[in-house]
Amino acid sequence: MNIRKWFSLGRKAEKEKTREELAELKRLFAARYNHFKLLLKANTRTHELIAELEEALRGIRPYGMHYVRALCTRISTAVFQMIRNLDQLAPGKYENLYPRFKDIQQQINPHIQPKQYSGQGALVLRIRDLSRDQADMAGSKMAMLGEAKNKLGLKVPTGFVITAAAYRRFISHGDLKEEVNRLLQATDPDDRAAVFSTSSRVMQLIMSTPMPPELEEAILAAHDILREIEGDDVRVAVRSSALGEDLEGSTFAGQYRSILNVEREALLSAYKEVVASKYSVQATAYRISRGIKDEDVAMCVGCLAMVPAESSGVAYSSSPVHSHDTRVSIHSVWGLPKPVVDGSAETDMFIVSRSPFSLEEQHIADKAEKFVCDQEKGTCRIEVQNGRRDKPSLTPEQTIEVARNAVAIEEYFGTPQDVEWAITSDNTFTLLQCRPLLLMEEHEGQLPHPTDLPEPLFRGGSTASPGVGVGPVHVIRKDADAITFPDGGIMVLRQSLPSRAALLSRCSAVVAEQGGIAGHLANVAREFGVPALFGVKGALDGLQNRSIVTVDADSHAVYAGAVEPLLQEKPVKKLMRGSPVQAALRGAARHIVRLNLLDPDSPDFRPRNCRTFHDIMRFCHEMAVREMFEFGTETDFLQTASRQLICNVPKQFWVLNLDDGISDEGRQRPDRCVLIEHVESIPMRALWAGMQAVPWEGPPPIHGRGLMSVMFEATMNPNLEPTQSSQFAQKNYFLISRNYCSLQSRFGFHFCGAEALVDERDSENYASFQFKGGAANQERRILRARFVADLLEEFDFRTRVRGDNLAARIEGFEQPIMEHRLKVLGYLITHTRQLDMIMTDTAAVARRRKKFLKDIAAFDTPDLPDARG
Repeated sequence: MNIRKWFSLGRKAEKEKTREELAELKRLFAARYNHFKLLLKANTRTHELIAELEEALRGIRPYGMHYVRALCTRISTAVFQMIRNLDQLAPGKYENLYPRFKDIQQQINPHIQPKQYSGQGALVLRIRDLSRDQADMAGSKMAMLGEAKNKLGLKVPTGFVITAAAYRRFISHGDLKEEVNRLLQATDPDDRAAVFSTSSRVMQLIMSTPMPPELEEAILAAHDILREIEGDDVRVAVRSSALGEDLEGSTFAGQYRSILNVEREALLSAYKEVVASKYSVQATAYRISRGIKDEDVAMCVGCLAMVPAESSGVAYSSSPVHSHDTRVSIHSVWGLPKPVVDGSAETDMFIVSRSPFSLEEQHIADKAEKFVCDQEKGTCRIEVQNGRRDKPSLTPEQTIEVARNAVAIEEYFGTPQDVEWAITSDNTFTLLQCRPLLLMEEHEGQLPHPTDLPEPLFRGGSTASPGVGVGPVHVIRKDADAITFPDGGIMVLRQSLPSRAALLSRCSAVVAEQGGIAGHLANVAREFGVPALFGVKGALDGLQNRSIVTVDADSHAVYAGAVEPLLQEKPVKKLMRGSPVQAALRGAARHIVRLNLLDPDSPDFRPRNCRTFHDIMRFCHEMAVREMFEFGTETDFLQTASRQLICNVPKQFWVLNLDDGISDEGRQRPDRCVLIEHVESIPMRALWAGMQAVPWEGPPPIHGRGLMSVMFEATMNPNLEPTQSSQFAQKNYFLISRNYCSLQSRFGFHFCGAEALVDERDSENYASFQFKGGAANQERRILRARFVADLLEEFDFRTRVRGDNLAARIEGFEQPIMEHRLKVLGYLITHTRQLDMIMTDTAAVARRRKKFLKDIAAFDTPDLPDARG
């Protein structure tokens, strides 16, 4: 029998298939296609989530452990969906992926699951029995007080601390812990109103939860011992001493509650109030911004006998702003130190030099009021009497005594210190608190300060945190104003209250009418690198909401508009770097991001060698492509087979007809090929027209650094997907019907995908695009993704760039506009290849952009009014 007759009989056999057999094959293909489409959707989603993870690892934007757990869970879910759909597409062939998935998930879990604490240990410890070695039991504040008393012989208040074990006992009592976690996990951290609401609900829940009886008994018994020492009418300061406050680079300044002058009857309620303050808006925002795990912050609470302060305040053993300035700065008021730490009033300032100690400067404020203890009213503000309001709150001798003790504490603990202190009427110095002082980094090579500047709107005040910031003014008079605070805004306040620290991660600068360098808000502003200018009289009424201003905290000035000579590019402060939360994400990412399976033709390209979720993704995608494209060759139903597109392009393009995407003439070809004129898919024809509109000139000419970047990345980065010899790795495929098209394409080192639905119903029309990867280093790949995103935004696409991953989407336009936009997309798919190699050459990028827009302008533009709608 000759070959021609054999093929003739084969075609005849195909035609003789029963209608039922043909219908079953078509049903089987439709089912396989559905699972293939779901697998591609999960693959795209996983790529987006991994790009989000890689962006989070950079540590620029803040996030908490709830975000880390949710992100890892979403990635896990998407990968599992890929496995399940591959299993449905080819039942039984890839079952070994399930145990590999389970093993990888078990490797991720230890990094993201919360630690389990036993809650065992002493519930209460006396201050006099503490040392800094017990910071994990008592918190660093109380542990350092005990150390200062026992090792330095300093006078500290008598008292006790309610321990971390007590906190864990309380928070685990009943269903409190589970309910708190439920509320936190259900809250979108980007929804400010929801964050405020959740904070209030959690704090109310803690206040309304009964304490374990054994904890109540332990606290009251410790108070009874304190009464025996200090007298029956002793009042206490109930102060936070949370774990985690001693982390490097974290101050927690003013983020938790302190309650002064508490009597015995209110002690248990005050304890719960301090515990509840762990979930205040500012404390929660601070932990997230600093990458501190919620479960690692056990709220220890110190109960210290009140000190009848004649004067009090804060001393810095070195300048927090200028690291070369080792002079002691002292900030003080009459009475209790509350106005100093919460920025609610003017304070005296004294500058003391060392070796020998001598008073160099003093600036005396008008101290009209002071805070004192009152047996009936607790703490209250009263008028300063006897003409003392403009008198120094410290004598020269007392100033030297405060400075001497601050330096002694610094020398003992080995680092500059932030010291809170009080002096009683008998001239006794009492240490209330000490903690490491966070010093500002001073960068070399800064440009000299410009001199030719406009007249400022305001001049004066003091530098609470150095630097220059520009942005829209947002005046905050009440809590509700904080909900609408814009990203990059200038926060304008009457008082520099600690509660406003919740907004610092979104601030460009802070301006306050009251407050000083020693206040809690100033501490956190320096920690976040946010310029802050305090003591600017009239700022609240003189600065208009939404007006753009430039705040020069260094020169004590506020200017209208953006003053370009002052705007130097500042290094991005990576608040999350080195934090526990980022460490947890990094640990999980080792089992998610890294790609080990590179060569589909290798004998090692097997489920058992999938060591990460990225490996599983790669395997599932490759196998799904094979299963779909080999389906037609495994059956003799040619209508369901993939067909190679005959074109003058040196790449293989394959077309899989889902229903009515190819004409009858094209379907009748016996050679499993198809011509573009046989394609009836509207979106594919538009994409292809764009891809062929202008011949690609090849890769752009690159300079030495661009070439070295490519070579280095190709040899050193294990996550790149180099060109493979696999026939499937090189296939670029269209899945089409008349109104639908999905393009999945690999171009050597990068991957792109496009999907579109186009018909007469405008509301259903859409096109989406994904682009990732490249041959150059991460910086150049990111720049290219942003370059493409910027071009697509010119044509109505909504874009999102995370790392080198670009996602774009357009929807709801009429058919002619959608076809034009798909043509634009096809053009960019062809012509943005290998552009990552020139992305750091500004001139070359500008030329390329100009050429692209010129080419696109030559396309046939739909004759419709205002295409952008």
